[in-house]
Amino acid sequence: QVQLVESGGGLVQAGASLRLSCAASGHTSNMYPMGWFRQAPGKEREFVASISYVGNTNFADSVKGRFTISRDNAKTTVYLQMNSLKPEDTAVYYCAATVFRSYDYWGQGTQVTVSS
Repeated sequence: QVQLVESGGGLVQAGASLRLSCAASGHTSNMYPMGWFRQAPGKEREFVASISYVGNTNFADSVKGRFTISRDNAKTTVYLQMNSLKPEDTAVYYCAATVFRSYDYWGQGTQVTVSS
């Protein structure tokens, strides 16, 4: 199995940057693609970004040009660099991994709050 632990969330002002980390442990040899999702209060969870085993990336239109996704050389930690943050980026951010099915393993989430 795979365990995912997110970190790096916090309270920032609009225009600031944050970097979220997702550290994976356990059977990490096959857990791609990995992705970041978010859920704002009263809204459904939505896709933010993903990265494949070979490094291909995808982003939601709402974060293109502001967010980047990357990983370490060991491919066990995935990062979400968030720049030019907006109040509408406020949400709980979740990391997810693909082990048996698409995004079947999830972290506990980290809160990101952007004040105006």
